[in-house]
Amino acid sequence: MPIRVMLVDDQVLLRTGFKMVLAAQPDMEVVAEAGDGAEALEVLRAHTVDVVLMDVRMPRLDGVEATRRICREGQGGPGNPKVLILTTFDLDEYAFTGLKAGAAGFLLKDVPPDELLSGIRSVYSGDAVVAPSTTRRLLNRFASMLPVTRATDHPELEQLTDREHEVLTLIAQGLSNGEIARKLFVSEATVKTHVGRILAKLHLRDRVQAVVLAYETGLVQAGG
Repeated sequence: MPIRVMLVDDQVLLRTGFKMVLAAQPDMEVVAEAGDGAEALEVLRAHTVDVVLMDVRMPRLDGVEATRRICREGQGGPGNPKVLILTTFDLDEYAFTGLKAGAAGFLLKDVPPDELLSGIRSVYSGDAVVAPSTTRRLLNRFASMLPVTRATDHPELEQLTDREHEVLTLIAQGLSNGEIARKLFVSEATVKTHVGRILAKLHLRDRVQAVVLAYETGLVQAGG
């Protein structure tokens, strides 16, 4: 079964361009479109969608609030699809709040076609972070938006082993599983096991939430 994708953007030409790219892929299908967040919620109730490409700045209901309702309030219809935020990066400081709202990651609007396709496939397969280094740059840029918390406010961090703590730090620094494996001289499969245990112990949905938590608690500093 192909990956069922929904496009949500108030720019018709942008949706058309993305749709052309996706339609050429045998493993993808655009099953729905919407021009703003409110329409997206309505359309999602009538369609089964795997991945939503969600713009941030839209009329009526913006992409952040739409993402929050899809991911946290179960208003996205059956299956609760993964959401990828679309951002221009230079302007969209709201991309970070999109991640906080539950988005699986984000893509730049001018992303090359191969990266767009790779990002959709990665998120569909469960790898929430589309581009770890880009996520780090975004968080560094908008670190002032982070709520100030302390590690002591998150006692679950104490459940991590020394190695898991090390892996969490490297995830937050923007390293991929492969890069972490090479840095720690272990196999990539071992890193994946550590990541799974970290998410389970911290009650996190995905790697993006792990990155956010690491920044919030000061485990990783902006620009560090």
